[in-house]
Amino acid sequence: MMNKLSEEEIQDKLKKFDGWTYAKKSIHTSFQFENFKEAFTVMTRIAFEAEAQQHHPNWGNVFNELEISLSTHDADGVTEKDFKLARAIEDIVESTN
Repeated sequence: MMNKLSEEEIQDKLKKFDGWTYAKKSIHTSFQFENFKEAFTVMTRIAFEAEAQQHHPNWGNVFNELEISLSTHDADGVTEKDFKLARAIEDIVESTN
């Protein structure tokens, strides 16, 4: 099991993630895309990465908007696993621009 990060550790790590915030034991972000197809394409790519990492986001999609929250349920908070997936998500989104 991964160790839960302290709020100080989380805030420090978030400095490297533009647009991500910490609240309610999770890190959160949102993205806006050109259209639904682009949003869904990114979601599909994230889904494959999440499966590969065996770590899955809590997310929602309405048309061209995607909201993502990451936490590690076993740790009841945020761990390194969340930041690893967040980095992969950032890379996926960046590669679509």
